[in-house]
Amino acid sequence: MRYGIDVAQQRLDWDELVRRARFAEELGFDGLWGFDHFKPMYGETPGPTFEGMTTLAGLAGVTSRIRLGLLVTGITYRHPSVLALEAITVDHASHGRLELALGAAWFEEEHRELGIEFPPIGRRFDRLEDALQMVTLLMSGEEVSFSGKVYRLEGARMLPRPVQEPHPPIWIGGSGEKRTLPLAARYADMWHTYGSVETMRRKASLLARYASESGRDPASIGRATSLSLSGSLDDVRRAAAQWQEEGLSYLVCGWPSEGQGRVEEFVSKVLPELG
Repeated sequence: MRYGIDVAQQRLDWDELVRRARFAEELGFDGLWGFDHFKPMYGETPGPTFEGMTTLAGLAGVTSRIRLGLLVTGITYRHPSVLALEAITVDHASHGRLELALGAAWFEEEHRELGIEFPPIGRRFDRLEDALQMVTLLMSGEEVSFSGKVYRLEGARMLPRPVQEPHPPIWIGGSGEKRTLPLAARYADMWHTYGSVETMRRKASLLARYASESGRDPASIGRATSLSLSGSLDDVRRAAAQWQEEGLSYLVCGWPSEGQGRVEEFVSKVLPELG
């Protein structure tokens, strides 16, 4: 099992964000995660929020080992070709530490406020499906053409190729059975979602079936969920152990309201018991 920590770059100044990133790296976390939004996701007053992909590029320069990602990059915010080159840039800036997590986007209020188009859900998934194909094509470094449901490429070539071959690991977030899971079955290296153990078990079974139907080994797709570090440490311990028993390969730990001390407790008291 690997562990990441989500610092969600909202209501933080830059120096505090850097401090948390370095702290997480020193403690041995595998991954450092932010979010892909332009306003805080909690609280009623405005607050500082740093843009996701440029945040990863900045954090790449102040860390050396920890992997970097956003949970998840909303496909509505950037044209897939722009996203592909941003991802390649972060992968080079970090010397091959990017995790590329994609989703269909959901925060309608944010789109409306900023004047960003927010298509109906079916059309957003069309964009996501196109993007998954376009990103992998463009990262090949070859001249490629593509005609999708929304987007096109005509003799496009993008260089340099990413550091990671053939591309950074692709995460797909969500649990929808009609579009998300089939896309994860075809394209994801890692699938991330939320839910009870029973729900996750059922969704994982569907994912495995879709993967087999697509000609992929279901075991090649890692499973991840999020873990709260707040509240009773015993509850945190039980939840982590339960997900480990279920065979998940990655837990994204939320930055706790108790602060840095709780993160240290988790690393020193809980992780050794999990092995």
